[in-house]
Amino acid sequence: MQLQINAVKEAAPQRAAIETRGLTKRYRSMVALDGCTITVPRGRISALIGHNGAGKTTLLRILCGLARPDHGSVSVLGHAPGQADTGFLAEVGFLAQDIPLYRRLTAEDHIAVGAHANVRFDAKSVRTRMRSLGIPLDRAVGKLSGGQRAQLALALTLAKKPRLLLLDEPVAALDPLARSQFLTALTEAVAGQDLTVLMSSHLVHDLELVCDHLILISAAKVRLCGEIDAILAEHKILIAPRRDTAALERTHQVIKTTHTPRQTTVLARLTGPVPGPGWDAAEPDLEGLILAYLGQQPARPALTAVGES
Repeated sequence: MQLQINAVKEAAPQRAAIETRGLTKRYRSMVALDGCTITVPRGRISALIGHNGAGKTTLLRILCGLARPDHGSVSVLGHAPGQADTGFLAEVGFLAQDIPLYRRLTAEDHIAVGAHANVRFDAKSVRTRMRSLGIPLDRAVGKLSGGQRAQLALALTLAKKPRLLLLDEPVAALDPLARSQFLTALTEAVAGQDLTVLMSSHLVHDLELVCDHLILISAAKVRLCGEIDAILAEHKILIAPRRDTAALERTHQVIKTTHTPRQTTVLARLTGPVPGPGWDAAEPDLEGLILAYLGQQPARPALTAVGES
């Protein structure tokens, strides 16, 4: 199949911030993404969740133009991602998991570098944010705490005034207070400007506090993508005296089934009425839903010799 990285044409003023169709990426003998189709509306904070190695970082790298897909299409803010496109780079902020800062430079040094590299850079906002958090501007970054470095990196990224912010495990190494401060700064930024966020993390509880959109990737495939409230509404926990679930599985997507000697419990994505009487229905919580999907562990797609790269 011919490599295709085409931006989807502008269709409406409120079009999506991110759209991919059939996105596929291979690394030698591994399929990192397999037919990935997602849509993230503008103005959302979207949680990107999956096992280690599920394809999350690969997706983020493609969206910011650091990697190219082998097949499929991708549109970011109505454009094809590309590191050579200075207009695109000005609109997108990417904060990698390792928080790439120069350890010997101070926060003030980083502000000067940012102002030199970005014409819209808001140096004042970084200084104001650092002072409000008690983070010294004249101390080498290597001597700051992990939470302080994360806050500095976020402030520098937001000072670019991007319209899309891509975050790869930004709070993984932070203590609870530092995580809370980071997430508060993030929600304030989204509320104050035209900003969409796609954030990868394993910390479901933290994501639940700030995110209104969810993308779940498992074994290189997208399993869920949509508004969190809508996803939860589609799923039900069904409980009944112990019984066979074959009729249920024929008409609905069953995510997880648990049997005890007296009871059957099913988490299902419903597409219509539940077959058969006697089922009691309850709403799942987000963490339980995510763990059930991740617990399925579908097989990772195998490579074929044709087109292998």
